[in-house]
Amino acid sequence: MMRNLLKWLGRILLVLVAVAGVAGLVWRAEIARLYRVVTLFDAPQIVGNFSNMQALFFNAPMSRGEGPVSPLPAGPSFDLPAEVQDWITARSITGLVILKDGQLRHESYYLGTTPEDLRISWSLSKSFISALIGILLADGTIDDIDAPVTRFAPGLAGSAYDGATLRDVLQMSSGVQFDEDYLDFWSDINRMGRVLALGGTLNDFAAGLDERFSEPGVAWHYCSFDTHVLGMIIVGATGRPVREVMEEKLLVPLGLEADPIFLTDGAGMDFVMGGLNLRTRDYARFGQMVADGGLWQGQQIVPQDWIDASTVPSAKTGPGQIRYGYQWWIPQEFAEGEFIGMGIYGQYIYVNRPLGVVIAVNAADRGFEEPGVEQGNFDMLRAIARAL
Repeated sequence: MMRNLLKWLGRILLVLVAVAGVAGLVWRAEIARLYRVVTLFDAPQIVGNFSNMQALFFNAPMSRGEGPVSPLPAGPSFDLPAEVQDWITARSITGLVILKDGQLRHESYYLGTTPEDLRISWSLSKSFISALIGILLADGTIDDIDAPVTRFAPGLAGSAYDGATLRDVLQMSSGVQFDEDYLDFWSDINRMGRVLALGGTLNDFAAGLDERFSEPGVAWHYCSFDTHVLGMIIVGATGRPVREVMEEKLLVPLGLEADPIFLTDGAGMDFVMGGLNLRTRDYARFGQMVADGGLWQGQQIVPQDWIDASTVPSAKTGPGQIRYGYQWWIPQEFAEGEFIGMGIYGQYIYVNRPLGVVIAVNAADRGFEEPGVEQGNFDMLRAIARAL
């Protein structure tokens, strides 16, 4: 009897040890991801991290499709002026692709990166989401830009998003209070990053936001989670992951060079507010399609009226704030037909339709929030456009 009891206790102990070992592996993986979030932007590894996000976070591969790579025909070479070279060094530029009238005029890579690197978009991803929303509105998958977000994302009922419309979140006018200070460890955006690293769900995070600074549609306030809500709307309207819809309707028709990657949360929800990874040339392809009114290689990918509507200032920005459309920026000094998509640490797609210029920039600029840096970047991109 005692022998049987000891055997039974031994088996229980083995099971407990095995469970503890598995739990230890899981926690080690989560702790490792959390460490990568905390050190993601540290100087020694930021450049390498931005080219290898798939090794750091949950992610889902995408397909560029089976079609040919769309051409970027070479034009006359554009030699960068000395001040541009100085800017490249000062702002830790890693990739620069310049198009003029659809021709490739300049391409260069720095800090050990290559043309083959898949670079993280950060908030450049938002402009891709805007284009996808325009496609879904045009084909009737989403039938009303002024529909409440809870029609497509019922999990947001009772949250601060209850009462906001699709148009409100497109314009960053949901009224939801969200602290986007990347330098504050306890800010909402950094809390979200830790949730992402530890396998939490962004949908739950969105549903847990319960404070407003205003009623929906009244005032503009940059809130990255408004873009996540756009992703929830796409999933609710299509019944498919955002990456699958984007792949089919937007990225495959662009004829990209390489399969993209989308970062996800632990439940497989795409990190739509900043998780798309592409080559710099492929960011330029997207920018050129937008510059051409949604037309690419003879195919109308995004409706022209949506391109026109999304890239003009329509949000209720206040004095001193950069003007905003549907997930695109229009700084005060920009002329008609001039707009920009932006991501933290120096990711840009600059479009100047009157001059026929598109500039795609990837960077690892740890000083991106310093006073005057953003304006200096705008000025440099505009100067390059005028010099071509």
